[in-house]
Amino acid sequence: MTSDPLLAWRQHFPITQRANYLINNSLGAMPAGARASVTQFLDQWESRGVRAWGDGWWVLQEQFGALLEGILGVPERTVSMHQNVAVALEMILSCFDFRSAGPRNRIVYSERNFPSDQYIYEAQVRRGAELVRVPGRDDGIGLDLQRFLDAIDDRTLLVAIDHVLFRSSWIVDAAAIVEKARRVGAFVILDTFHSVGIVPLKLREWGVHAAVGGALKWLCGGPGNCFLYVDPDERSRLMPTFTGWAAHKQPFLFSTKGQDYRDDGGRFFTGTPNVPALAAGMAGVAIVAEVTVGAIRARNRQLTQLLLQEAGRQGLPSRSPADPAQRGGHVALDVPDGYAVCQTLAAEEIVVDFRPDAGLRIAPHFYNTEDEVIAAVRRIRTILDTRAHERFRQQERRPG
Repeated sequence: MTSDPLLAWRQHFPITQRANYLINNSLGAMPAGARASVTQFLDQWESRGVRAWGDGWWVLQEQFGALLEGILGVPERTVSMHQNVAVALEMILSCFDFRSAGPRNRIVYSERNFPSDQYIYEAQVRRGAELVRVPGRDDGIGLDLQRFLDAIDDRTLLVAIDHVLFRSSWIVDAAAIVEKARRVGAFVILDTFHSVGIVPLKLREWGVHAAVGGALKWLCGGPGNCFLYVDPDERSRLMPTFTGWAAHKQPFLFSTKGQDYRDDGGRFFTGTPNVPALAAGMAGVAIVAEVTVGAIRARNRQLTQLLLQEAGRQGLPSRSPADPAQRGGHVALDVPDGYAVCQTLAAEEIVVDFRPDAGLRIAPHFYNTEDEVIAAVRRIRTILDTRAHERFRQQERRPG
């Protein structure tokens, strides 16, 4: 097997020394630098107390956002940090009043969107929204682009799409959807959670109005670090009702005269920032920025293509696109008793995940080797052939 120069980064991710870690579409490996950053946070809290806010805690969310802006392909000071995507979505949705929108009150979204996103959009019915839930392709893998485009019309207020589908790894043509939405006056919210850090993004170039995502997957930035990007040309007309003191132009005046929204991405801040998560997450995002998403994408395509080739040899069908240009960072293998097989692999320190209607999702990153990918696929075949997963078949499903 070849030795890729990106493997020089492998030493920065301790879990790779003791596990075959192929679950980077769910939780990226922790970089060693994260421990040092959290230790620094604790040292500051211990030694400086409340003064640590002025020593750098308060601006940490802006520094994190600045790191992300280069990866997202967006202008400076257009990103705000949030605890999770649900909070980021609620933030942008709070800018819209469906009841006063007249006939333009529709949310167009795909049945293939991540369920959490769907729950949030569907809850907007109570605020006057009308839902248009578009079926996916009949093969169960992709988005039917034309069907989706046809659903967007002059009654559409919001268009909600996932850039990479979480089950199949199908890449959605975001640029085409944005073009149609802008033509009819609709606002696009793009969920990049399964693409940021593994697929090059050009949100500004594509004309995306708003985007959400997070750092805990391909960006190796840990939980609690999600983001909202809003196009600066749209920002001034948006006034979120979900707001907090950190969004005020002068938060430390503690004014009781009402909200005076910031003029930059901080307009979409809420309250006190999540300093421990921000401290933990910046090391991983900084590494991805240095390696570059373009280089990571090229390496991932090599590894996932190798994965598919080996899966074919082992008689394991895929539920992901065969075309690497259409495929995101992971491959879903349609394996019988997938959950039990997943648990068997985990007990052997081969870490992948299972999702219903997807199967085993295997997601190599730039620090993974070709041998690791091949070994995982071959072990799946052996587990199935020897029924080694039987002891896990009745086990209750747990996160991971």
